[in-house]
Amino acid sequence: MNRVTALIRQHNSVVVANVVARLGALASLGVSTLLVARVGGPSAVGVYALLRVLPGLVGVLISAGLPGAVTYFLAGPLGDGRRGRQLRPTILAIATAGGAAGTLLWVAASPLLTRVFFRDLAVGLVAWAGVTVLTQLFVATVKSCFQGSHDLRGANLVILLEELMFLPAYAAIVLLGVHGFAAIVAGLLLADIATAVPAWLRLGRRGFFDAFGTPSLWIARQMTSYGIRGQIGGVMLLLNLRLDFAILGALAGADVLGTYAIASKFAELLKLPGMAFTYVLYPRFTREGARAAAATAREMMPRATAVTMVAALPLALAAGTLLPIIYGEAFRPAIVPAYILLVGLAPEGLAGVATAFLYGSGRPGLNSLGMGVAVAVTVALDLLLIPRFGATGAAVASTSAYLTSTAVLAVCYVMVIRSQRLQDEVA
Repeated sequence: MNRVTALIRQHNSVVVANVVARLGALASLGVSTLLVARVGGPSAVGVYALLRVLPGLVGVLISAGLPGAVTYFLAGPLGDGRRGRQLRPTILAIATAGGAAGTLLWVAASPLLTRVFFRDLAVGLVAWAGVTVLTQLFVATVKSCFQGSHDLRGANLVILLEELMFLPAYAAIVLLGVHGFAAIVAGLLLADIATAVPAWLRLGRRGFFDAFGTPSLWIARQMTSYGIRGQIGGVMLLLNLRLDFAILGALAGADVLGTYAIASKFAELLKLPGMAFTYVLYPRFTREGARAAAATAREMMPRATAVTMVAALPLALAAGTLLPIIYGEAFRPAIVPAYILLVGLAPEGLAGVATAFLYGSGRPGLNSLGMGVAVAVTVALDLLLIPRFGATGAAVASTSAYLTSTAVLAVCYVMVIRSQRLQDEVA
């Protein structure tokens, strides 16, 4: 039995559980989107899509990439001992300060946000949506705490609940007589609370708050340094995934955005295996060190790539039939963008392993480089193609960006292992 086979068998149940949680989350998101589409039409779907993205992006920015840094520091040497007692309150302090500051920033910018992204909403409602900056940041932070604390079951639970809880929350709000865009905002806020509270309680039961110390400025600086380097990549990833949403919404309107959102969510089913590899391997790579992680990554990449490329075929076959049946004939224009997006996402297995390696080996800046190049491609092609081709143009731009980021991540991986070999030869 070779090493990669042993690795796959060792982590098979963990990877599968993560994929199942993500499938459940996407299924919940799909049902939620369907419900919003049936109640409010494409415009409501567009608003829902933006409110699932923009507040979280603000929270990550203001907190200096806290969710990405939490896993690295909890899984690494600072996770135990005296530093560990200081690390955990430092995480909470950064999350609280960042979430509060992000909410205030959103509220202050709500008139601008209304004019650019939420033209169908009242300014006051857009301002209230800013509270989800805080709630989404706490959800993202507790999820990373589970990942870094080796409780992937807890992390999977958060992955599922953060999408699943919108359904009962939104339904309850509508039954209480609140309709339209206000119901979407209220449903998102309640869903975040219903996800975060039990997650933090579970973390507490597992001893996260035991022997709690005081926040450390030194640890905050270390986390901020790592987080900023990783944040660039994390933000760029979000931008690469959702900048097309923002640009398409601004240039083409909520109706076209709603159609494209359906295509994008369907195609992103192909991201699940790669994301699962990243999620499981990131803390493992952190613990085992850069050289051992490089060998593991080299063995995992071909099989991970094959998994996503093979999975693209049935998704492509299903898109033409399922999208209009599930969402209605108004969403038939989503089929062609879905086909195009699947092409760009086909090698996501390789990108997932490479991302885990770069983060786990303490080189988040190289991951940021790959994401940054992809965002540049997204912006340039979005501005060029969306005015003429609408959702199809946005799909071409995103596919080009996905393929570019995967290529750059692969090159960065090769650069790191070559650097390691040179260091070994010199030693």
